[in-house]
Amino acid sequence: MIRQAALFDLDGVLLDSGPAIRTALAAVATCVTGRRTTPADLPPGALRRPRAEVLTLLGVTDPDDACTRWWDGALATALPSVFPGVLTGLLALRAGDVALGAVTLQDRDRLTWFLPPALTDLLDVVITRQDAPAKPAPDGLHAALAQVDVSPEQAVFVGDSPGDMTAARAAGVLALGATWGWHPPAALHTAGARHLLPDPSHIGLSLLHHLTPIPAT
Repeated sequence: MIRQAALFDLDGVLLDSGPAIRTALAAVATCVTGRRTTPADLPPGALRRPRAEVLTLLGVTDPDDACTRWWDGALATALPSVFPGVLTGLLALRAGDVALGAVTLQDRDRLTWFLPPALTDLLDVVITRQDAPAKPAPDGLHAALAQVDVSPEQAVFVGDSPGDMTAARAAGVLALGATWGWHPPAALHTAGARHLLPDPSHIGLSLLHHLTPIPAT
């Protein structure tokens, strides 16, 4: 029986999706306004803002409709890659009989083409915003842990946003901040990260070292 779990956010933690999302934002703005927009034209901190806010700043008057029409097509032209070291770390966790999962704000119907197959094959569960209330609510983490039958006290969650840290704390899961993501380390610390991870090579069995040891049986 699996007794421990490592859960992850996708964007900015497992997936280097920042360039793809910036390209998609620029493409949607171009389609709507008729003016060529490039990633260099995006406002500062675009990845940390809601996409509707960014598109509004770029002159898109109805960002929700624009995303319904063009977002997936634009995103599919610049798919993300897995951060270096992530697959090696996940393989080490799996070899240690650790359950692996992701809790993401991505849409469920996007995952079949958005996630690289090598990553999909390693995840036991993926919870999207269609499956449970979105982070910072803890529901998605609880849903993931229920599927792999692991208690919150024996799980970690690696995220790159304050909302990720809030969700982990509310779920009773050890909150670990990924400093290679989209938010500064200070924001993760303030939001309650127990530890800050400096780069993706720290994904591995060492994530579980701070959990309460499992009693010998």
